[in-house]
Amino acid sequence: MSNGNGVTAALSSAAGSVSDKAHEIGDAIAHKAEAAMKAAKKKAAPVIKKAKAQVKKAEKSDAGKAVKKAVKGAKKKVSAAVKAVEAKVGGKKAAPKKKAAPKKKAAAKKAAPKKKAAAKKTTAKRKVAGKKVAVKKKVAAKKTTAKRKVAGKKVAVKKKAAAKKTTAKRKVAAKKVAVKKKAVARKTTAKRKVAAKKAARKKTARKVARKR
Repeated sequence: MSNGNGVTAALSSAAGSVSDKAHEIGDAIAHKAEAAMKAAKKKAAPVIKKAKAQVKKAEKSDAGKAVKKAVKGAKKKVSAAVKAVEAKVGGKKAAPKKKAAPKKKAAAKKAAPKKKAAAKKTTAKRKVAGKKVAVKKKVAAKKTTAKRKVAGKKVAVKKKAAAKKTTAKRKVAAKKVAVKKKAVARKTTAKRKVAAKKAARKKTARKVARKR
């Protein structure tokens, strides 16, 4: 080929023929969809091979850019035609797939009670754990208060015992002092009595001496 215009024209005509073939196959695909697809691909294959060969030749020339654009357009047309055929075939085959929705719904319904049961279990476990913690805290608080009361009672008992000891010591000391005072007073009175008796004896002795 001498220039890019001839190549583009050949490619566009090839693409047009391919698209026409694809549309014809798509119209006649109601009964034999898979066979028509294979036939369309087989018929389109040589055209695409020719187009590729022409593109390779055209890329070496100055009109490579125009050829590339033409190839892209041809490929788009071919792919659109093939997609249209596949959509017709796939639309008929994909219709029964709608049955998957009820399965999903049934699975979701089955999973919903399990999720609810799991949520209830978790909430119940949390409540039980919270109650256990509260009970432990109450028990600990009661223990601490009981310990404090016991400690307070022990301190009070010790204080009372110490006070009793001090009072007893004071009483004993006071008694000792009183006994000592009584003993001293008795000694002094005894000494005085002895002295008085001695003085009386001396007086009587003097009187007797004078009478003689």
